[in-house]
Amino acid sequence: VRHSRKPVVTASMERVDFHSPIRIGHIVHLKGALHYVGRTSMQVGVEVYSEDPMTGNRTHTSSALVTYVALGTLGRPSVVPRLNPETEEEKRFYREAEKRRNRLLELKK
Repeated sequence: VRHSRKPVVTASMERVDFHSPIRIGHIVHLKGALHYVGRTSMQVGVEVYSEDPMTGNRTHTSSALVTYVALGTLGRPSVVPRLNPETEEEKRFYREAEKRRNRLLELKK
């Protein structure tokens, strides 16, 4: 939503990796980063952390790649602004996401 400034729907979750459990009573933190933008879709990398409120220790518990599609006024896919990666990490995320997207498009053919 922040990037597109439009309502979005989840189109797919390409990958979810579970690293460790989240304990009852722990605080859950989610960190998302925009990796790739297509014409109407956006791929976001999400990292989930569990924080022990008594110690402040954080543990990386899971990661996911989620694709969202922006919706226009009629609820149809809508064009989103381009992504201009700036840092080397952002450029690497973009290249990797673009490769994943191209592979998925080839599989659909």
